[in-house]
Amino acid sequence: MTNKRILILGGGFGGLYAALRLEKLMAQRPELEVTLVTRENYFLFTPMLPEVAAGDLELNTIVNPLRKLLKRLKTFVGTIEAIDLQGQQVAVSHGGHSHDLPYDQLILALGEGTNFFNLPGVEASCLTVKTLGDAVAIRNQLITHLEEANSECAAGKRQPLLTFIVAGGGFAGVETLGGINDFMREAIRFYPSLRPEYLRFILVTPDEVILPELNRKLGLYAQRKLAARGVEIITHAKVTAMGDGVVELTNGDKILANTLIWTAGTAPNPLITGLPLPKRNGRIAVDECLAVEGWPGVWAVGDCASVCNPAGGFYPPTAQHALREGNIVARNVAATLYGRPKRKPFRYTSLGQLAAIGRRTGVANILGLNFSGFIAWWLWRTVYLSKLPRLEKKVRVAMDWTLDLCFTKDFACVTTPSRADRRATLLSSLETEQAAMRAVKDIVLTRAEFSGLSRMQQMIKHSNLPGNSSSGDSD
Repeated sequence: MTNKRILILGGGFGGLYAALRLEKLMAQRPELEVTLVTRENYFLFTPMLPEVAAGDLELNTIVNPLRKLLKRLKTFVGTIEAIDLQGQQVAVSHGGHSHDLPYDQLILALGEGTNFFNLPGVEASCLTVKTLGDAVAIRNQLITHLEEANSECAAGKRQPLLTFIVAGGGFAGVETLGGINDFMREAIRFYPSLRPEYLRFILVTPDEVILPELNRKLGLYAQRKLAARGVEIITHAKVTAMGDGVVELTNGDKILANTLIWTAGTAPNPLITGLPLPKRNGRIAVDECLAVEGWPGVWAVGDCASVCNPAGGFYPPTAQHALREGNIVARNVAATLYGRPKRKPFRYTSLGQLAAIGRRTGVANILGLNFSGFIAWWLWRTVYLSKLPRLEKKVRVAMDWTLDLCFTKDFACVTTPSRADRRATLLSSLETEQAAMRAVKDIVLTRAEFSGLSRMQQMIKHSNLPGNSSSGDSD
């Protein structure tokens, strides 16, 4: 029997949940061959990235190894080099090796990139909140700036070090700012040369009210709460440039700051941009069954797909939509492979949206009802904990949250040197060792020379003593 090959590109919410659904089908269909291609060997639960950046969670609690989640299908960890739709194969590479992976059905779940709008200095200087490495980098920079500002030599340069700007007033920006504001105000009391009033947190948004995805009432509530906790909110403005420790805004403000966290824009994945597929606003145009229009055997889900909403407009690129799209596309791919005439259209009505804004406070709209304060924060944690894959990770997150209620946050800065830094350190060590060996050799030679000279002096001295002469006159 000929194998039926399904290739899934991308290990985010859409790709993973398509793989999980197909894995169940593989138990009944041994001829089914499914391969998931992803850059990392783990699934990252991105809604909790701000919690890692703010020290509320350890980084290993929000990642799940793919090989523990997926027991039957193949996982290829590497880089996607090219997608050949005509030849029905994908070029991938890892460890210096290249492979061509053929397919019968292709599921594109590649997500989106970050759009810096070609603003001067922004891409080179800012931090983002997209990956696990980004969250760790934010946390390390916060702690590093506290250490630098606490030194006496930084007394006149503390303001740029202790000013933190977040560009973007959506969920990612607000949750990140709320978390790091709590983290820094809790940590600063351990630095004797610093005071809480030295800290400055600024949220820049082009909208009139933050969290435009929610309703205006909840956005205004979140603004009031953040302002009461020392956060400055600049509305109707955007970042235009960053350089030499200065962030410039469209309203003319120039703010001294060494830290800019960018959550203000998304861009199509470069791999998607180069494909000859129909697109809407940079995303792949799909029908109601998530099939790409005009390309049989090609499907798209998640942030890279533009899915029409029968109620009007398009479904938003959120995690709750992506995981359900993954389930539907897996079902429809199986129906196509095995000749089932009926495919299921994607239909989903969002149950609501939630955001945590720091200090055990949140805002939420669930089934049209508004919640704010502690109850919204509790709902946020409950909902996301229930969505986290695997019981083990749920327990670890719950334990971290419980310990966070009893103890202060950990603000140790742990960094891993790059390969170039490790190589430079190794070369420096070798040079030091060689120099030490040369010095020891020189010392040994000097002592040997000195010892030889001493013996010669003794021989000369003995040769001049009376009675030791070998010649003389006889009477």
